[in-house]
Amino acid sequence: MHPAKPFHVDDRETLLAFIRQHPFVTVAAAVRGRPFVAQAPVVVRELDFGELALDFHLSRGNVLSPHIVQGFRAVVLATGPDAYVSPDWYQAADQVPTWNYLSVEAEGSVAPFNDDELVALLDDLSAQEEAHLLPKPPWTRHKMSPGRFETMTRAIIGARLTVDRLEGTFKLSQNKGETDRAGVVAALGDHPIAGLMRGDA
Repeated sequence: MHPAKPFHVDDRETLLAFIRQHPFVTVAAAVRGRPFVAQAPVVVRELDFGELALDFHLSRGNVLSPHIVQGFRAVVLATGPDAYVSPDWYQAADQVPTWNYLSVEAEGSVAPFNDDELVALLDDLSAQEEAHLLPKPPWTRHKMSPGRFETMTRAIIGARLTVDRLEGTFKLSQNKGETDRAGVVAALGDHPIAGLMRGDA
């Protein structure tokens, strides 16, 4: 996360809403001294007693998959829109190029799912994403030929990251003056970052 306080976000609901909006994440871990990175879609779980988890699955051929059974610590990174910011867009002199962006990190311990938990994850994940396609009738695994779903699930492994750190960086030129921010917004035009800087819903 960016160290500057103006960009720091720690409001839980804001961060969870961001992950739900950008559920295709990067999973990063160092296992036995070697760094690994994978990408996966997640389902956010708000558990009892305020606990939080991110459930995901990987192909069994993925570099991280063999390590899930033993478990490991990992960082999940969800990213949103980003934009280069030119110093020419500021009124203030002697500025340098930078980048505006939004990202959320969740850190915690990863543990494997059993078969039933994996199936529940896949059902919830498809329901989560199919909901964005309404009014299309949702796809479910029951549309598949008998036995086909079970065959395909043998090629993947499910896991849960139990979150013990959740924080975000929403870097939108908060450290600049009003005139300089306005210059960035004008230059970016209809870019999503400009909309976020304006506060569009």
